[in-house]
Amino acid sequence: MPRTFVDRIHARTPAGALAISGNSNPGEYGGWVSTVAGIEAGRWYRFSAFYRAQGASYERGQVLARLDWKSTSGHRAGKPDYVYAAERQGEWTRVSLETPAPEGAAGVQIQLYLVNAPAATVWWDEVVLDQIPAPPPRQVVVQAINYRPEHAASAEDSVSQFLAQVDRLVTRADVILLPEGITVVSTGKTYAEVAEPVPGPTTARLGEMARRKRAYLVAGIYEREGTTLYNTSVLLDRQGRLLGKYRKVYIPREEMDGGLTPGSDYPVFQTDFGKVGMMICWDLQYADPARNLALRGADLILMPIWGGNEALGKARAIENQVFLASSGYDYPTYILDPNGEVLSLARERGTAATATIDLSRRYVDGWLGDMRERFHKEIRLDLNTLVR
Repeated sequence: MPRTFVDRIHARTPAGALAISGNSNPGEYGGWVSTVAGIEAGRWYRFSAFYRAQGASYERGQVLARLDWKSTSGHRAGKPDYVYAAERQGEWTRVSLETPAPEGAAGVQIQLYLVNAPAATVWWDEVVLDQIPAPPPRQVVVQAINYRPEHAASAEDSVSQFLAQVDRLVTRADVILLPEGITVVSTGKTYAEVAEPVPGPTTARLGEMARRKRAYLVAGIYEREGTTLYNTSVLLDRQGRLLGKYRKVYIPREEMDGGLTPGSDYPVFQTDFGKVGMMICWDLQYADPARNLALRGADLILMPIWGGNEALGKARAIENQVFLASSGYDYPTYILDPNGEVLSLARERGTAATATIDLSRRYVDGWLGDMRERFHKEIRLDLNTLVR
């Protein structure tokens, strides 16, 4: 049990903040609890609160807000919801969650905790729970293209062949995904021979197709910046503008020997339907690219790929609770849901995997609850596990 008290000095409101001290106890777990009656099962609710922490070594895991739904008899209804979305505002952090009350819920216990933080104090204030309208679906049509040129005379010819497939296959899409290295595959050229600036001539051509199809478009090309070469995935928006790029972080030996340099960041990009991130091929072999993208808020990961381990594709979707779409040569062209289930698979060259995904859908495990919430709150990023 921690030490709890009302603090009117470290507060946002005159009534004071709900303070919790770890009280020098490594086994400390708990805090403030309030039960709210009159909850309607199936209706949506928005919870929000502000906290300020001092002395916490790992706020993500040690500062906890949770909604524990209760039946009329006071027993647990459904599974607790973890509040994971956080936004720093000066010395305070605002946390929030929008969620439906589960079947059988008639009340909810709001739990504001400090967990295993002996040297920490956390202050909670402006705690609000409101009933809200159910959010509309965020439906996104994703099309991943399965194509590999038989022969390409040049980078320009290869890109032309891919664009012809997009023109033929795509009628209505929000996102179009092409494979890795569309400027080099089947050309016989080296990375250095096809590398170009970003933005550059290939992004201009891809942008024109994105504009014509009124869709976001992702493709893998080779980028030249000065004398440095990168394996890069580019993202064009619906107007054909370059929205962003991702430089492949994990460069295998074969690409390193070919002159490529690794990137150093996992950017996430805001679209008109949600946040997307990109991975490229060998990134799939390691856990941290997908994990970083998910923790930065990506709803969908788009992955141009040459070849790789199919089991790891499913693992990355499941462990991070994200949608994942791939377009490959020696790897399946498919769209996965956060449970790792294949929503669409393009088996033949010159076809597209097409799926309408709902980014607002909650994937709830009957025993464990909403796994995306638990992923964000229970992942341990505070341990130094590096072998030096």
